[in-house]
Parts: sequence; C-alpha cells; structure tokens
Amino acid sequence: MKNLRRFCSLITLLTAPLALLAARGGATASPAKTYRAYVGTYTAKTNSKGIYEFEFDPATGKMSAAQVAGETKDPSWVVVHPNGKFLYSVNEAGKASAVSAFGIEPKSGKLTLLNQLPSLGEDPCYLSFDKTGKFLFVANYTSGNVVAFPILADGKLSEPTGLAKNEGTLGPNKERQEGPHAHWIEPSESNTSVYVADLGLDRVIKYRFDAVKGTLSGAPIHSDWAPSVKHDPSAKLVSGTGPRHAIFAKGGMQMYVLGELQSTVTAFHMVGTDLSTVASFQRISTLPEGFSGRNDAAEIAMHPTGNFLYTSNRGNDTVAIFKVEAHTGRLQLVAEVPTGGKEPRHFAIDPTGHFLLAENQLSDTIVEFRIDPATGKLTPSGETISVPSPVCITFLPDE
Repeated sequence: MKNLRRFCSLITLLTAPLALLAARGGATASPAKTYRAYVGTYTAKTNSKGIYEFEFDPATGKMSAAQVAGETKDPSWVVVHPNGKFLYSVNEAGKASAVSAFGIEPKSGKLTLLNQLPSLGEDPCYLSFDKTGKFLFVANYTSGNVVAFPILADGKLSEPTGLAKNEGTLGPNKERQEGPHAHWIEPSESNTSVYVADLGLDRVIKYRFDAVKGTLSGAPIHSDWAPSVKHDPSAKLVSGTGPRHAIFAKGGMQMYVLGELQSTVTAFHMVGTDLSTVASFQRISTLPEGFSGRNDAAEIAMHPTGNFLYTSNRGNDTVAIFKVEAHTGRLQLVAEVPTGGKEPRHFAIDPTGHFLLAENQLSDTIVEFRIDPATGKLTPSGETISVPSPVCITFLPDE
C-alpha cells in the first residue's frame, strides 16, 4: 500500500506542471473554433450581388476568399440568429425597403430565402434580437421608426407586432437632422425595454417592450430611465451630436453613444439593468487633436474583455482605440490606426478578441488587424480580402 501511495504521489508531481501549463493557455490548451463570417453589402451602383461569406480562423487570423452566400438587394445590415440556423438582413431601398429571413445551410454556409416582409419604414439600417430570440427589432433610418417582428419556429418572419415612431425636437444640422432618424436598436438586459439611437433627435430613446406580445410602447409616466424627468425617458446628447450607434460596457454599468455628426463618444452611467441618469459623465472626440476636414464617425464596439473600446472614422479613415478605466468607465484615447482603405463604415472584433476586421466600403476590402491584449493597440496582420462594398460583418461558429 505504501508503494502504491508513493507511485500516485510521483504521478501527481509529474503531471501537475502540465496541468498548470494548460490552465495558463500553454501548448496543451484546446484549439479555438473556426468561424464563418457573413458580410452585408450595398448592391446599388456596385458589383455586389448581396451577402458574402468567408472562413475565419481566430488562431491564425487566416481569412478565406469571400463567396456569394445569397443574392439580395442592398443587405446593408445582417445578423445571425442565436440558434445559428437563420440569418436576417435589411433591404435598404427607400419606400420599397424590406427585411429578409434566410436559412443557413450548415456545411456550405449558403443562404436560402425563407421569406421577405416590408420593413414598415424607409431605409432600415440596423437589426437586433430580443433576449429570447423570438423577436427581431428593425430600425428604419429615413422614416425614423422602429418595428418588432415575431420569428416563427421555421425562421420565417411573421407580421409585425410592435411599431413605434420617434418624436421630439430636431437637432440643428438642417441637412442631416431634418427629421427623426432611428439608427440603432437594442434590448435592455431585462428584456422589458429597448433603446433607440436617433440621429435626428440627438437622443437615445427608451421604449417599453412586452416580450410576450412583442409590442412596443411609450415610456411610463413614472419613468425608471430618468426619475427627475417623468415624461421624457431619453438620454439627451449635446445638440448636433447625431447619435448613430451605442454599446453597453461589460457588466452593463455604462452606455457609450457614438455621435456621427460631431465624431464623439458620450458616456452615460447605468443603474441596475435598465436604468440610467440623464446627464452624461464624459464626452470625448474620436479624432486626433488638430484634425480638420470632413469626418463621419461610423461604428463603435467594446472588446470582449471590457478593457478597450473602438470607433471608426470615415474621412479620417481610421479606427480610434480607447482604454476603458476599470473603476470609472472613463475613456482615454490610446491611438488612431489607419484602416488601409476608404470609408470604414463598419468593423467587427472576432468573438475571441484576437483580431479586428475593418470594412473599407469604398475600397472593396476587409483589412485585418491583430489586437494587443495588453494595450488594445492594432497591428496589420497582413490579411486582406476583397468584397464589393462591405458594410457589415457577423460571425457564426463552424460546426
């Protein structure tokens, strides 16, 4: 028995370093998944045929050549359903705008149109899901309204159950803020409300959402968003900001709103899962000091660690890198990195947080950058692929 115990102790001593190495991400750690990436594009006045797909390996950063996954008109925003079986796209076409549902063929990644419904507004530009995956939210830019569509078991979209029209005081930019312009919609953590960034109104508006009925409605009189402003449950931004997209901090303690027209990020504190104060605690430029000329901020994203925030600039054609202070949520500009092309309308951080993929709309390229995990800084990886007019990327884990 003593010899057996000594033998077991010896085995433990020999294998412990290997186990520790694996835990620290050494050679014995399990390899990362590969992903299929879908790319939304503009087809009008371009060579694009619709939605493209390519293979992405987060271990190496290797991207395969892009192929057409499904032909459709102006799919400028695409999202994959949480179950991985369906993909949804907008069809940004003025008064003829629509929303399309596709089935995903698991092996090839090809898309099959399931159905298509009018978007109930003009120029849809953003899609998201409620927390149950039973409803699809649509932001219609030109008409300034948002819609909720039920998702059926077979992936098809059913007739809309929720519709809300943004209203309020317009911003001072007469060319871009001549009316309400819904540009982003996402649900709260509790799934009892949605937030809508409206570029024309200089506000992020909160609507109630009924996750059973799928309805959208105005804020209650006793608003939990802004207790001091009972009838106006919106986060107000500096006049002329033009809020485009927003992102929530890891843990939901802050909301960061990207202002397209003035190239800024405005930070708001969140209280609980749904609540916020009216006043922001920081407003910071996405541009380097001394920059002059035309610029439209386009996309905002948080690194999976929550340590870094990124925004894209069209005009300056860069990605701005911000460090997020752990205790305060305040942002510090770290660097500006050229995207290697023109008009980076969108970029995506891969699910592992190793790489950032910048889509240069007017250069027809997707340029890859490696993310430094310590500083958040970006370095070109050397990987670039061609896609006509790329404007959105979403990832799907390979089976």
